[in-house]
Amino acid sequence: MSDLKQHIRSVPDWPEEGIVFRDITTLLKDADALQQAVEELADPFQDRDIDQVVAAEARGFILGPPVATRLDAGFIPVRKPGKLPAETIEETYELEYGTDTLTMHRDALEPGTNVLMLDDLLATGGTMQACCRMVEKMDAEIEACAFLIELDFLEGRRKLEDYEIVSLIHYETEDEG
Repeated sequence: MSDLKQHIRSVPDWPEEGIVFRDITTLLKDADALQQAVEELADPFQDRDIDQVVAAEARGFILGPPVATRLDAGFIPVRKPGKLPAETIEETYELEYGTDTLTMHRDALEPGTNVLMLDDLLATGGTMQACCRMVEKMDAEIEACAFLIELDFLEGRRKLEDYEIVSLIHYETEDEG
């Protein structure tokens, strides 16, 4: 088993000056690291009767289906408006400067469905919080929220304090290598 953090590329000043972007494409191209990440994301939930894995576009889509397959669960995509073909529900959430909206098929989840929420990155928590609100509107049960990376210094956990959170890689500070 390798330290997954060594497979993450840090890109300074992207997408804007002062931000260090945590690029997972370097992990994704390494078959062993990708397999390890999928296993480590799924393993805590092997005995939890997960019915569906819910993940938001775009990088959550990359990890969601293999984690779902490992858990013998289905996969539910959360998308930007206008990307899903059937009737949707939507959730608008606050960004640092403005708002954004996510959608999910209205018939994606049945009441009582056990759901694992999954994304590649927990930063401020707004995206996952919006996803969780949609799942709860459908009366599904959120088992936990799982992330490949957590930027601890942004305190995104505070928006998700009602849920169990599992994160594989932690960055304590913005400039941590």
